[in-house]
Amino acid sequence: MTVTLADVAARAQVSPATVSRVLNGNYPVAASTRERVLKAVDELDYVLNGPASALAAATSDLVGILVNDIADPFFGIMAGAVQSEIGGPGGRAGGERLAVVCNTGGSPERELTYLTLLQRQRAAAVVLTGGAMEDAGHQAAVAAKLRKLTEAGTRVVLCGRPPAPGTGAIALTFDNRGGGRELTEHLIGLGHRRLGYIAGPEERTTTRHRLEGHRAALAAHGIEEDARWTVHGPYDRQSGYEATLELLRRDPSLTAVVAANDTVALGACAALRDSGLRIPRDVSVAGFDDLPFSIDAVPALTTVRLPLAEAGARAGRIAMGRQEAPIGGNATVRGELMVRGSSGAPRA
Repeated sequence: MTVTLADVAARAQVSPATVSRVLNGNYPVAASTRERVLKAVDELDYVLNGPASALAAATSDLVGILVNDIADPFFGIMAGAVQSEIGGPGGRAGGERLAVVCNTGGSPERELTYLTLLQRQRAAAVVLTGGAMEDAGHQAAVAAKLRKLTEAGTRVVLCGRPPAPGTGAIALTFDNRGGGRELTEHLIGLGHRRLGYIAGPEERTTTRHRLEGHRAALAAHGIEEDARWTVHGPYDRQSGYEATLELLRRDPSLTAVVAANDTVALGACAALRDSGLRIPRDVSVAGFDDLPFSIDAVPALTTVRLPLAEAGARAGRIAMGRQEAPIGGNATVRGELMVRGSSGAPRA
């Protein structure tokens, strides 16, 4: 059912004229009244400039790209690749679109806020990058926002996220489980049996899927996982450093450390060096993503290469309608194991 300006006025207990003044910003309104109106707009998912059914032919030249942290190369590479593909016919400035990168900082509230703002701006497309939050309430709220966007004519693409059934969003999902399993299989194949794992934040789908792949490899080889061997933390270097020291404290006999991503792996390498251990002679290290600095680390990181730029570019083309969506609306993007100097056989 279409939400009208009168509905917002009734919810906020003000006149329709007051709602119009708040939304247009062309007349002074008391702060408390403005807050009530904006709260009602959010609660009712009111879309500016008419009913949502009319928006398919009236989307703007705006493209929203949601990232967790633009300073993280994982997100920066994808965002840049999306932006490189968003030009095309239909825009007002020589066919170009205006890309707006929305940095959520990992905040569920900011993610929902940006989706609401993009909905109000009648964005032509929205691309959400990286993993999703593992919270049922938040997932339901995001799904509702995505459904509103697609119903209004906005193309929505999930790049590196699990599918969102029933929303109309297209998903290009990274095979984090498969990559995690292959990475640990490699280390087991070298002879490692005591492997520490530095996982990302527990509330992220990427964290869970990569850890599930790691554990599947251990189970397939009859290696019983010790609870001491897994530590969770943010996807940053400091987390890798501190988690590695904690793993060594818990079990000094570990012969390998698997990190949630390459940035965490760099921290792990620094902690091992500061502890007087050599890589890979004393302890092997592996990362994930194959970020640009991975090959320049000393020794170069064994990791799983995710085609971040390729996936981002594909997401951009799909968002602009210049490439067909995958059959069924979802596609799995697989990684490639990159074996380098940071992994080797454990010492006898």
